Amino acid sequence: MSEPDRTAPDLDSTVDARGPVSAPDVSLDPVTREERTEHVGRFVPFAAGIASLVIAVVLGIVILFRSETVFEIDEEWAEDIFTLRGPIGDLFAFGMNALGGGIIGVFVVPITIAVILLAVRRPWAALYFITASAVSALIVQLLKNLFGRARPEDIIVLSDFGSFPSGHVANAATIAVTIGIIVPRAWVWVAGTVYTLLMAISRTYLGAHWITDTIGGALVGAGAALLVWTVFAQRIERERLARAAVIAERNRAFAQSHVTPPARPRA
Repeated sequence: MSEPDRTAPDLDSTVDARGPVSAPDVSLDPVTREERTEHVGRFVPFAAGIASLVIAVVLGIVILFRSETVFEIDEEWAEDIFTLRGPIGDLFAFGMNALGGGIIGVFVVPITIAVILLAVRRPWAALYFITASAVSALIVQLLKNLFGRARPEDIIVLSDFGSFPSGHVANAATIAVTIGIIVPRAWVWVAGTVYTLLMAISRTYLGAHWITDTIGGALVGAGAALLVWTVFAQRIERERLARAAVIAERNRAFAQSHVTPPARPRA
């Protein structure tokens, strides 16, 4: 009889906020975990990251050569979004402005996320997140200075030089992709996507950016996160699998400790 297939299952199933979840014993096998780590694919994320950055640069070049005119989509979006301005919209947009930039967006949020990752014993994930955030911010500043696009005239918030690409949206996209990679669950990706879209809407609502600036920012943020991930891919996967194995063992021990032993037969 042939030996059963020892391909490791998806170890994300070992973590569940509702309580312990059992996992096959193979999840605790270091050899199996190492084999899975070595087979982490990096070509597709690398190609996607490069493509995202190239598209962002091409978009910036087109904007640069059409600096005297505004794209129709930019103009129409701005006219529509400005009609929504009001107390509730202002509260939302200025809140997103503070969350995605300044001291809170540049220091407080990244450091908080990194500290949380360190607290749950994910040091490589923390280093990946900080590195991706820094690379994304650097690329944004390089492109801002390269293209020097003027911001919309109806801006109602203080902002720095350069409209393309949006630094706030790039930061949001970087957070969304990095956390989605670190915690590979569908709801994390959905939440990250929604956060990035809301950030893009808020930036155009404030008149801080054209809609094409936010598209460029999303491309830069996601592209930077994917490219940096290819450097950390195996370390992050090895760390994630090891952490999942520890949780699986802890859950198994918890379940066993709460099993009621069978009653002894009466003499």
